[in-house]
Amino acid sequence: MRLLPLFLSAILTVALVIVLNMQLPVGNSKTPRLGYFLSPQQGFWQNAESVATSFDGTVKVQGLQGKAEVFFDDRLVPHIYAASDKDAYYIQGYLHAKFRLWQMEFQTRVASGRLSEILPGKDKLEYDKFMRRFGMVYGAEHSLAAMEADTTTKAAMDAYTAGVNAYISQLKDNELPFEYKLLDYRPEPWTNLKTALFLKLMSLDLAGGGNNDLLATNTKNFFGFDKYKKLFPEAVDSLSPIVPSGTLFKMPAVNPAAPKDLDSAYIGKTTAFNTIAPVNPDPNNGSNNWTVAGSRTQSGRPILCNDPHLGLNLPSLWYEVQITTPTHSVYGASFPGTPAVIIGFNDSCAWGVTNSERDVKDYYEIKFRDSTMQQYWAEGEWKNSSFRDEIIKIKDQPDNIEHIAVTGYGLVMYDDHYKATDSTGKCYAVRWKATDSSNELLTFCKLDKAHNHADYLDAISTFECPGQNFAFATKSGDIAICQQGKFVAKWNRQGEFVMPADSGYRWQGYIPNAENPQLYNPAEGYVSSANQMAVDSTYPYYLGSANNFPPYRGWIINHKLAAMHGITIKDMEAMQTDNEDVFAEMARPVLLKLLDQGRLTEAEKKYLDFYIAWNLRDDIGEQGPTIFNAWWDNLKQQTWGDEYAQSRLPLQAPVNSTLLESLLRDGNFVLADNINTKDTVETMKDNVLIAFQKAVKQLAILEKEGKLAWGAYKDTHISHFTKLEVLGRTHLPIGGGTFAINATRSDHGPSWRMIVQLTDTTEAYAVYPGGQSGNPGSKYYDSFVDKWVQGNYYPLLFITKEAALHNSRIKWHLTFTNA
Repeated sequence: MRLLPLFLSAILTVALVIVLNMQLPVGNSKTPRLGYFLSPQQGFWQNAESVATSFDGTVKVQGLQGKAEVFFDDRLVPHIYAASDKDAYYIQGYLHAKFRLWQMEFQTRVASGRLSEILPGKDKLEYDKFMRRFGMVYGAEHSLAAMEADTTTKAAMDAYTAGVNAYISQLKDNELPFEYKLLDYRPEPWTNLKTALFLKLMSLDLAGGGNNDLLATNTKNFFGFDKYKKLFPEAVDSLSPIVPSGTLFKMPAVNPAAPKDLDSAYIGKTTAFNTIAPVNPDPNNGSNNWTVAGSRTQSGRPILCNDPHLGLNLPSLWYEVQITTPTHSVYGASFPGTPAVIIGFNDSCAWGVTNSERDVKDYYEIKFRDSTMQQYWAEGEWKNSSFRDEIIKIKDQPDNIEHIAVTGYGLVMYDDHYKATDSTGKCYAVRWKATDSSNELLTFCKLDKAHNHADYLDAISTFECPGQNFAFATKSGDIAICQQGKFVAKWNRQGEFVMPADSGYRWQGYIPNAENPQLYNPAEGYVSSANQMAVDSTYPYYLGSANNFPPYRGWIINHKLAAMHGITIKDMEAMQTDNEDVFAEMARPVLLKLLDQGRLTEAEKKYLDFYIAWNLRDDIGEQGPTIFNAWWDNLKQQTWGDEYAQSRLPLQAPVNSTLLESLLRDGNFVLADNINTKDTVETMKDNVLIAFQKAVKQLAILEKEGKLAWGAYKDTHISHFTKLEVLGRTHLPIGGGTFAINATRSDHGPSWRMIVQLTDTTEAYAVYPGGQSGNPGSKYYDSFVDKWVQGNYYPLLFITKEAALHNSRIKWHLTFTNA
């Protein structure tokens, strides 16, 4: 009997050990290995970082050319001082890994379609399939070849990769970032390909609607091309372009010819497509940037401002850094995953970027000879395909192999094995500029060292995809902006719909860099961009339909800058965080004109009174923006929802500017009539009234829930990449909106605000919604969020090594030496 308790105790101990080393199912997911995760010695407890943590120390690594030093300031921003560029990039890689390793690797897993290796599930596999078929790895391999063929970028990448791996090699189990412990896997060695993959992820994120060509084709088929052109016009009346209207352009060097069978093979009714891509980049991924000349500033020197609008995530997309070597000293926002500074300034100049919104991908309909896909019909003959086998490893399951045909029109994304669900058996290839070899990294390596306008033009000349608007300013007084990319010269409406695999539909050439929209020291004394169409209709190349280019932020920015003189840093801070809603300002007169107020109830009039009294600002306590958004959303649904409901296929909806400008022109819209009411013909007056009445019902519920105020309704939050709410920041009291300069939405907004005044001693301010550390257990994980919410900025410490030794804001000193 004495042995029985011992025997039972042994069984329970063994069982407990087994259980604690298992991943237990929880819904569609699994727990981490609880024994490891909860271990006091190695588990997540070890990631709790004391507020008194010191970052002083000496790091011995292999591969440095000389001794280097890093000084961390009071915000944990590193100031790197190295004897060579290679050593600086090595240390940058080491620090990125030290503070952001899991984020870096996770983002490259996203880019390369490798989530299934760590997060099993059907949705993850579908995501991975999409990324492989879209050409993320394929494109990264091509770009890597171009980057490694250039001595500057190869040296930077090699050094950066060595620095990341130096940190990983020293990483102990208890030091693993929290997310590795949570998801129960370990980091891999970094490679140059991973850096290329991250850059492709940014190309995808800034590529606009990933499935628009297919949806647009369905929409054109459904409505007919004549009506489609009214729903998706080529221009907007409210455009304030980057290059001022009336500018004279040179005759084009490339003149693409439209195919002869355009009406039958493209404009007419073509094959329908019955699926929606699982990955669609946010079409509002945009940004603001502007530069004002010294003639408009109080200091007499240029001021450059930039705030890229992207998804709000923790850890942040950005990592703040200063890099100083014998060749240059640069400060700004870097990407964890790549060397160099992406947006920033140096001793001579400053630069910032916004998305061009140009269409850089097209879909082609492919007819294969048989199910082997070895030959496809194009240009009047059968042509041979090549193939890529993309092996997707799945945790605890057999591998999935995507057998992808490669044609002269791109990778075959949709085929009989993946989402080509129509009855015709047609397949679809995607021709995406980002899958070509290119070297965008070289642009930033050169910009970091630029001194003048010639250096700037040389630096951006290698930037091909995604198209970006590079604003620029120098201490000598120059200002400039250029919409840079390797843009296809297209005939009118080319690539808006799925095209046949025929020579007339191929890309016929590229617009020369010299003919890209650009300005240099314009008479207006400022340059700006906010994702609007860069030029008016006199530009000799086709840019794409107006639905790609939101016009309103660009309009209000130019309107404000044109009226400003004696501009200061404080003026620019106020402008970057300005909540004036110019779209609502343009819409209110016509909505009130069309609304039959005599048919409203007293309850409805209450909300109308709130709306009329609104100051047209998207401030957190205002009720007006909530009322307007509810009314406008219902108006869109009331106007075209009846027609769209008739389609069995997914369609593309018109953008806000199309509806508003139709109302401003004549108070009408092509789809105003409700097709479900056969005995009456509705007008926009009817739709405006019905939409308001429907909105009031929703608003009454919101008011009861305490969500009528804009801040509560918008409910801005910053999510961790895992979407675990406890690791994010929720219910942030911040204003702004889609059409305000402060373009903050529920999960999207200014990811980095920067203002640089190019006086003799550079005066710079910035803030981003995150923190320098990627560790949720660190006080530096989200330490900038509150400042960002309040619309405040940090003064940036851009200093020499000698000054760093005595500056009161410097808190820690880290020395790097060769082992």
